[in-house]
Amino acid sequence: MPRQLPSVLTPPDWLVRNLRPQRAPIPWAAAGRAAIALALPLAIGLAAGEPAYGALASMGALSGVIGDTADAYRMRILNIAVPQLFGAIGVTIGSLVFGHGWVAVGAVTGVALVSGMISTIGAVASVSSLLLLLNCSIGAGLPLPGSWWLAPVLMSGGGLLVLALALLAWPLRSGIPERAAVAHTYRTVADLLAASGTDRYVDVRLAVTQSLNESYDLALARRAFHHGRSPELARLLAELNAITPVIEAAPAAHQFNEPLAPAVPDALRHLADAVETGYTGPIGLNLPVPTNETARAVDHALRHAADVVSDRSAGKASLRNVDDRLGRPAALRVRAARASREVLLSAASWRYGLRLALCIGLAQALVSLVPVPRSYWVALTITFVMKPDFGSVFSRALLRALGTVAGLVVAAVVLAAVPLGWWDVPVICVLGPLIPALSPRGYGYQTAAVTPVILLLSDVLNRLGTALLVPRLVDSLIGCAIALVAGYLLWPESWHTRVGDRLADAVADTARYVEYAFGTDADPAARARLRRRLYRDLSAIRTEFQRALSEPPPSGRRAAAWLPLVVAAERIVDATTGAGVRIRHGAQRPSPAEISHVALQLRELSDGLRETDTLVAVRTDLTGPGGSVLEPLRQEVAAARAIASPR
Repeated sequence: MPRQLPSVLTPPDWLVRNLRPQRAPIPWAAAGRAAIALALPLAIGLAAGEPAYGALASMGALSGVIGDTADAYRMRILNIAVPQLFGAIGVTIGSLVFGHGWVAVGAVTGVALVSGMISTIGAVASVSSLLLLLNCSIGAGLPLPGSWWLAPVLMSGGGLLVLALALLAWPLRSGIPERAAVAHTYRTVADLLAASGTDRYVDVRLAVTQSLNESYDLALARRAFHHGRSPELARLLAELNAITPVIEAAPAAHQFNEPLAPAVPDALRHLADAVETGYTGPIGLNLPVPTNETARAVDHALRHAADVVSDRSAGKASLRNVDDRLGRPAALRVRAARASREVLLSAASWRYGLRLALCIGLAQALVSLVPVPRSYWVALTITFVMKPDFGSVFSRALLRALGTVAGLVVAAVVLAAVPLGWWDVPVICVLGPLIPALSPRGYGYQTAAVTPVILLLSDVLNRLGTALLVPRLVDSLIGCAIALVAGYLLWPESWHTRVGDRLADAVADTARYVEYAFGTDADPAARARLRRRLYRDLSAIRTEFQRALSEPPPSGRRAAAWLPLVVAAERIVDATTGAGVRIRHGAQRPSPAEISHVALQLRELSDGLRETDTLVAVRTDLTGPGGSVLEPLRQEVAAARAIASPR
C-alpha cells in the first residue's frame, strides 16, 4: 500500500484549490500577437537609439496583452481601447505629481478612490480603472523620460498596437466569433439534453448558463454598435431566441430520470454546425416520435429551432415577429448616466473605493517616509491584489507572492545571462507569449509570466540588472501584507453582505418566477428574461462561493456548508421551468392556491436566510394534490428548506 502523508504535512483544501491550475486551451493567436506587440516597440526604440522610449511603448503593450481576451472583434475594441484611454490619464496624473512628496500621496490616493468606485460598474470599467491606477502609480513612482506628454503617448501607442494586431483579420472573419459563440451554446444545450436523467445534468447545466451569458453579452455588445439594423445581427438574435424553448424543455426531460434518445442531442449538434457555418438550407432532424408531453415539448422546440436556423428570411423576420428575449440596450448617454448614478449612490461602490484608497494611501505614505527601493511596486501589487471581481483578496495576495517568487527565478536567469541591448528583443519574443498562455491557468501563473517581462523592460529604463530582483520581492511582499491587513482583515464583510443576502434575494426572485411562470397571462419573452436573470445571479453567487472556498476557515468552511443550498435553488428554477413546459404541452394547470403555497414557502426560506449565519437541517412537510405537475417542484422546495431553515 502507498504511504500516506501525516495529517500535519497534508496541505489544507483551501491551499490546494488556490494552487490547482485551471484547465484552458492555449490562445495561440493571442500568444502570437503578444510576441509581436511586446518586441516590436522595443526593437524600434533600439534602432532609433532610444531604448527607453521603446520600453515604455512595450509596457503599454503589456497592458493590452493582458486585456486581449475577447474573441469578438467589437469586444476587443472595448476591452483594449477604452482601458488605454484611462491608462493615459493615469500616467499623465502620476508624472505631473512625481517628486512632489505628499501631493503625490494625496493624488494617487484620490485616483485609487475613483478607480475603486469605477471598477464596480462592469468588466470593461474594471479593467479601465485597473489601468488608471496602475499607470498613475508608475508615473508617480518612476522618473519617466521626455516631456510629461510623451509617456502617455508611447504607452497608449503600445496598447493600440495590440488592438491593431487583434483587428487585422476583422474584414475576413467578421461575424465568425459571434456565430461560433452561438454554435457553442447550441452544442452545450445538446450536451444538456444528452445528460438528462443522469448525474451529469447539473454540471452540464452550469456550462449552458456560462455559454448563454457569453452569447448574450456578445449579441448585446454588437447591438450597441448596430442598433438592430444589421441582418446578420437579426439572424443571431433569432437563433438565440430559438434555443430558449429547448433549454426550457431540458428540465422537464430530466425529471423523467430517463436519458433521451441519442438522435435528440445529435439533431441539435447538427443545427450547431449549420449556425457556425451560416448554412441556411433544408435540415433533416430525424427525430423519434414523441410519446408524452415532455417529449412533445422537446420535439416542438427542436423543430422550431431548425426552422429558424434554416429559414433564409429569419434574419429579417426576427426583429418584427419574434419576441426579443434579450432586451434592447439603452443609448450610450443613458447607460453612462445610469452607471454614474449607481456608482455615486451605491454603498458597495463607496466601500470598495475606500478600501482601495486606504491601502494605496498607506503604501504611498510608507514609501514617502521609509526609503523603499522601487517603491512604486508596492502600489502596483496592491492594485492587482485588491481587485474585487478578480477573486478573493486573500487568495490573490497568496498567489501574488508565490507567482512573484517563481517569476523572479526566471528573471534572475534572464538578467544575469542576457546582455542589455538587442538580445532583449528575442527574449521578449519568447517570454511574451507565456502571458496569454498562462493567464487562463490562474492568477499565480499570470504573475509568474508577467514578472520577468516587466523586470526586463524596467532594466532597459534603469539599467540595474539583477539589483532589481530583491527590491521587487520586498515591495511585492509589502504590498501583499498591506492588502491583507488593511484591505482584508480590517474590513471583515459579514457573510450576509457577501453571500447570504444575495442568495436570499435570488430565492425571493425564484418565488416571483414561480408565480409568473404559472400565470395565465405570462409573456414568454419576459418569462425567459426572468429565468435567465435568475440563472445568471445564481451563477454569480456560485462564483462567490468558489472564491470563499479558496480561503482558510471560517469562510471556506462556511462556504462548503452553504453550497448545497445554491444547488437546491438552481434545482427549484429547473423544476419550475419543467413544470411550465409540461403545462404548455398538455399537463393540467395547478390551482392558484397551490402556486401561492409554494411561493410562500420560498419567501419564508428567503426571510430565514437573512436571519441566520448557521445552517441547521430541519424536517419540513410541503404537501399538495397527488399527481400534480408541481410535485417535483414541491420536493425541491422541501429539500431546500431542509438544508437551510433556521433553528
